[in-house]
Amino acid sequence: MGAKNGEALKDASGAYPVERRDRHAERPGFRINEIQISPTQSVPWHYHNIIQDAFYVLEGRIKIYLMEPKENVILNPGDIYAVKAPRPHLVTNDGDVSATFLVLQGVGEYDYVPLLDPPENLSGS
Repeated sequence: MGAKNGEALKDASGAYPVERRDRHAERPGFRINEIQISPTQSVPWHYHNIIQDAFYVLEGRIKIYLMEPKENVILNPGDIYAVKAPRPHLVTNDGDVSATFLVLQGVGEYDYVPLLDPPENLSGS
């Protein structure tokens, strides 16, 4: 992968700042979170060992940067995109206003593995 991986976290709620984070549902092996990020916030480079993230945008616009293979995906309200494990990804706000999206995570035990040495040339910044 080329990047140094951090320790897998069982709860990433304090790993990065967001405007708002709400948990809507959780059962063994599956959960739904709602995340709101400002135009300057992002969900840093990370991956999951088992689960996939399915993103569904409610308001605003997000951009998902992916590795293995390199790809960029822009999602608008109503769009959905799934990132399968263990594909590294970064989520940014791609607009001038807050973006709100649901993250459906499963099936399996949740973990969040930050990339400690993320690829700067993929993030667009």
